[in-house]
Amino acid sequence: MRNKNKFLTEREVTLIPDVSQALSWLKANPEALKGIGRGVERETLRVQADGHLAATRHPETLGSALTHKWITTDFAETLLEFITPVDGDVDHLLAYLRDIHRHVARELGEERMWPLSMPCLIEQGQPIELAQYGSSNIGRMKTLYRSGLQHRYGALMQIISGVHYNFSLPLGFWQAWAGVKDAESGKEAISAGYLRVIRNYYRFGWIIPYLFGASPAVCQSFLQGKESTLPFEKHNGMLYLPYATSLRLSDLGYTNKSQNNLGITFNNLDAYVEGLKRAIKTPSDEFAAIGIKDEQGNWLQLNDNVLQIENELYAPVRPKRVTHPGEAPSDALLRGGIEYIEVRSLDINPFSPIGVDANQVRFLDLFLIWCALADAPDMSSEELLCTRKNWNRVILEGRKPGLLMSIGCEESQRPLAEMGKALFEDFRSVARILDEQQGSNDYQQVCDLLAACFDDPELTYSARILHAMKDTGIVGTGLALAEQYRHMLTEEAFEILTPDSFTEEAKNSWAKQKDIEASDTLSFEDYLESRK
Repeated sequence: MRNKNKFLTEREVTLIPDVSQALSWLKANPEALKGIGRGVERETLRVQADGHLAATRHPETLGSALTHKWITTDFAETLLEFITPVDGDVDHLLAYLRDIHRHVARELGEERMWPLSMPCLIEQGQPIELAQYGSSNIGRMKTLYRSGLQHRYGALMQIISGVHYNFSLPLGFWQAWAGVKDAESGKEAISAGYLRVIRNYYRFGWIIPYLFGASPAVCQSFLQGKESTLPFEKHNGMLYLPYATSLRLSDLGYTNKSQNNLGITFNNLDAYVEGLKRAIKTPSDEFAAIGIKDEQGNWLQLNDNVLQIENELYAPVRPKRVTHPGEAPSDALLRGGIEYIEVRSLDINPFSPIGVDANQVRFLDLFLIWCALADAPDMSSEELLCTRKNWNRVILEGRKPGLLMSIGCEESQRPLAEMGKALFEDFRSVARILDEQQGSNDYQQVCDLLAACFDDPELTYSARILHAMKDTGIVGTGLALAEQYRHMLTEEAFEILTPDSFTEEAKNSWAKQKDIEASDTLSFEDYLESRK
């Protein structure tokens, strides 16, 4: 009897879908990639010169966090978030983001922007002020939602910072690939295409923390005296795992185990939305024990359901559509289909003053285009949980020599390095098409740079930042980078925006907030009731 393994293709051996036909199609239709849309959201903590969290409110000169186009807050007053408009050009996008950083660096005085994902120097029981958005019903609701997060998961988890990358393929891609005529009539086919991207993201997205994870260690103060089951090593006031890539993405970080059993899948849009809506209407015994109000009648959380609102679903990637005023994200998806996807697995890049760089953006372009081309069979909720185990291998020991990976719940395993290099062979084919279209070598250079990380894990972000942290500690490393970037950003000239444009936007944002506050007609209780 012949050994059937002799007849396996290299692709079957490496557990990666064969995209050769799709790549041939793309080579024949390079114009289909013209007009990719990109946007970045970057979070960063404001810290004092000694590395402790800033105790000040969100600076008024930056404008209203409720209505500003580019500068807002996330969970806490000290947690800034910068948002770019959609952009078709990578360099222009990052210059825009850098201008926002340049402006904020000038406005922060002696405060710095913390350049790492994991917070540090948190005193036991230190109060962390929730983000404040004014007296309007929508503003109060945003703060109350954050109060619920604090009571449910603790404030420390909520001040972990990351970068979100928003990505959309052009209509021309869907017209050529899926045969749609326009966005409205083709919304089901386009949504199905983006769900295919998401399923492949769950199966292969571990490559992102492998390459770009930059939180292999935490300050001892982050645990606040709690025990951890992780086999941490201690050094210089920090806890670390020698081969970890992104503790931010681990159970220690920005995740929620109670959401593992929601049964939300990504096989079709209706089922996804149905699962999401079910979660925001399903009571939770755990969260009911918190109470909705305290004994004095002060609100503690929006409700005691599994999710207070849809944004509470922690996921490494989300399907998105721009919402109309007052519209729930899931209703927007049902109305118009998926418009773009939000990648949520990026740690802050400590080697960039703006937390992300062009190599990462171009890599994500390549990876997400590949995810659109590669076959992606439907995934059960069980397989989604299996993919989580695969991600955890990379998150906790991604640089371990000989680490084996599987796909979903399959028993077959292959070395991570082998799978990574096989993926990059496909990425390089996409890179050649994009470079030819743009008359550059940028995407192929990214492939050269990053593919090398599978032969030498010491080139990954996590290895590089851990070396620095072992030398000078997390606080020393973070403060040195924060000071370097503060000096750099305040000295640089603006490229796209101007000081006047920031002054004007701040002024307009305060006026918009006042208009919203003046237009409220319902009591807060009635407003919350109306949103159920």
